[in-house]
Amino acid sequence: MQKNGLTQETPEKRSLKKGSGLLLSISAISMICFFGVVIWINWQKPRLKPEPLSQELISIVERIPGKSDALIYIGLKDIRESRLWKEIIPDSLKKAPLFQPDGRLDVLLKAASINPSLDLDTLLISFRRKSYTEQSFLGIACGPFSKKLPESFLKTNSRSVEQIGGHTCYALDSTLWLCTLSPRRIALANSKQMLEEFLVPTGSFYKRDSLTVSLIDKAVYKSHLWFALPSALWTTGALQSLTSKNQDVKSLGNLNRIQNLALSVKFNDGIEGHSEWVYSTRRAAYFASTFLWGAVKLSELQGTRTAEPTRQLLKKIEIQQNLESVIIHTKLPLEIFQRGKQKE
Repeated sequence: MQKNGLTQETPEKRSLKKGSGLLLSISAISMICFFGVVIWINWQKPRLKPEPLSQELISIVERIPGKSDALIYIGLKDIRESRLWKEIIPDSLKKAPLFQPDGRLDVLLKAASINPSLDLDTLLISFRRKSYTEQSFLGIACGPFSKKLPESFLKTNSRSVEQIGGHTCYALDSTLWLCTLSPRRIALANSKQMLEEFLVPTGSFYKRDSLTVSLIDKAVYKSHLWFALPSALWTTGALQSLTSKNQDVKSLGNLNRIQNLALSVKFNDGIEGHSEWVYSTRRAAYFASTFLWGAVKLSELQGTRTAEPTRQLLKKIEIQQNLESVIIHTKLPLEIFQRGKQKE
């Protein structure tokens, strides 16, 4: 139909598959993805309910002096009663020393014929940094080993004896103090001040060091092994040690930006582990979790250099960003270790 000599044309509809329509589609999808990421980063996900500390351990932690840079707990008695320990761990490792102390402590343990792996039931250690190169420690050990440390033995092997807070304390040398707290419990410190502040506490650790207390709560499992690292320096050092043989992992996860760390492990019908890495911002935690998740998923793929046993273990790892934290959880059934033992 013509009007005034002009032909009236039907306007062409805009396509979402080409031209400006395609750009609008990409922009809309990008905005949706962006807001989805923002919501995910700021969405608080559900957490595993942490096990409570025993009342006995609460009373010990309450007396820890100052603020802690690292708090480590090992429940050896409970570990020795687990199926993993009884059925999987070889006898040679069961009898191997839990740690290799230096100096006077090493001499003392050998003189008393104490093997920490067999004679300790529980061990709680608090580290407090004095300077960049020096740090103090306080250890509370419980177990039948105390029978091997009678008063006569301690007096013979000490330089001096003092009464602090109603307890007899022995200076084994200038960097090692020991005190018997009960028939089955002793306190060890590398300075008289640390031991004295524990025996004669001022205030409560739960009010004095809220950061470490919050990390203790993030340690889900409390009976076998857990540690809380409120110091960024300790956290970075621990993770670098764990990843020192894997350069790919060291470059992922923004390891040098982690502020605090909590880790706990439960040994029973296998191994169940839970770790929380705390960052300064939610965005940093999101990118770290994304990198770690991607690295794990890539290593799981067939055709990679990852060995099959390792690939099966990686499939058991769960990684999630939760506000400022990256939460890593794994549950390895006993069958995995039994198969590995049968192949040996």
